[in-house]
Amino acid sequence: MRKGPTVMIAAPALGLMVLAFGLMVLAFGVAPSMASATSVDSATPQGSAASAGSGNSAATHAYIRANYLLARASEASVAPTQAKILALGQRLGRECPKAGAGSPENEVSQKVSYEVAGAIWSVSYGAIAGPIGKFARAVSPLRWSNPKLTRLAQGYAKSLRELAALRLPNICGNVRAWSASNFKIIPLPTINFDRHVEAIVGHTIPPAQLAPYEQPADKSILARTTNLETELEHTETVTGFNDWDSLLETVGLNQ
Repeated sequence: MRKGPTVMIAAPALGLMVLAFGLMVLAFGVAPSMASATSVDSATPQGSAASAGSGNSAATHAYIRANYLLARASEASVAPTQAKILALGQRLGRECPKAGAGSPENEVSQKVSYEVAGAIWSVSYGAIAGPIGKFARAVSPLRWSNPKLTRLAQGYAKSLRELAALRLPNICGNVRAWSASNFKIIPLPTINFDRHVEAIVGHTIPPAQLAPYEQPADKSILARTTNLETELEHTETVTGFNDWDSLLETVGLNQ
């Protein structure tokens, strides 16, 4: 039995997450610019607990707002993205139907199946490249007195950007090459693509670590975010797996 892909890096969690996608705010407008976020900390005397707390609060508010807005954009992109994935399936059906017929069902073959999952992520994250760019620009300059929070926020923004820039793999060409080797040799482009995707690692800041710095308005934003996340996670879990299964069937890879 084929195993499902294990990398769905963040749909919106907190936020944001699974790889998924992130979040940002309608009721409160866009996240602060780099200049405004930076000015909060630069105006704070080093060593002042009060000013540090103010900087943490401002960074947290900006992060939560940015997460919410990205989640909103992700929700709005579901239908258009689904149409693009359907179009991808139709193209594969025309260009290389059942090209992988007769392929083995083993650990090695999962590398090719994984590449197909990566193609879906390429389409999905590419569809919200604009909102992801806005999220990254809003989050990258944020700073907390706890460097771990800063690293998490910047690392997450970086991982989303990498997913948004993920190039669609040549599934037909790679499956044909694999078939031509009597399914003995996994094409190098497939191996390289899989390694690249597996190297993209991002984590959102756990809500509990942001809680001490939340502003009163942040709680309602987080509640809206949670609702969006639940819907997006369902879409990614159910629809995403069905899309993956459908593409594998189209190309003739084992289930």
